[in-house]
Amino acid sequence: MPKREKNHIELIRTWSLPAAVTMGSAVRAKGVLQEIQARLPAISKKSISLQGVDLTLAMAASEKTAFNVAAAVAKKVMTEAEALPVIPREIEDILTIKTSERHRWLADGRLPSAGTRTVRLNGRARQITFHVFDPKMVEELLDKGAVEEWRVEDAEAKAEKRQRAAYQAKLTRSLKKEAAKQSKKAKDSSRDTVPKLGGWEEFDVDGLLR
Repeated sequence: MPKREKNHIELIRTWSLPAAVTMGSAVRAKGVLQEIQARLPAISKKSISLQGVDLTLAMAASEKTAFNVAAAVAKKVMTEAEALPVIPREIEDILTIKTSERHRWLADGRLPSAGTRTVRLNGRARQITFHVFDPKMVEELLDKGAVEEWRVEDAEAKAEKRQRAAYQAKLTRSLKKEAAKQSKKAKDSSRDTVPKLGGWEEFDVDGLLR
């Protein structure tokens, strides 16, 4: 076989992501791929790809050393994959929740944070920091169907809040009405208690008021 053709023979290795890692989320699967790519040298990042739940590392035969390094990195990440912190977009996909729900439940403690992570955006100097979550906790919430319970609780709390607001508004209107009524009553009473001075007619007849 000519040497030129031999250099195009590919070295290939594949790994399948188990359900315990992905939790049924394509976003989580992509997160594992990105974790591997983040640990690879720049020249090797595009050598690994994801198709469904299958990771494939492929390089030319002439890149055996780089291939072995990349394979070792991928293997290490695969052994750590189940314990990798769940990032925001992953938990939203796994639990099928909105960003607003994630923020609300994080703030009230129903979604406990496992810490924060800071990353630099690709091609930018700016960094962003976000909360990450324990995969075991996320799996437990998924198994229990906790999200639906939380949504019911939130709907009930919202309805109760509306009722309280309506009652408060009604009470305020009632108090204002009563205050206005009392004010009018006080004014009327004040006019009724002004003393009437007698004898003015006599003064007028005598011309004393002219």
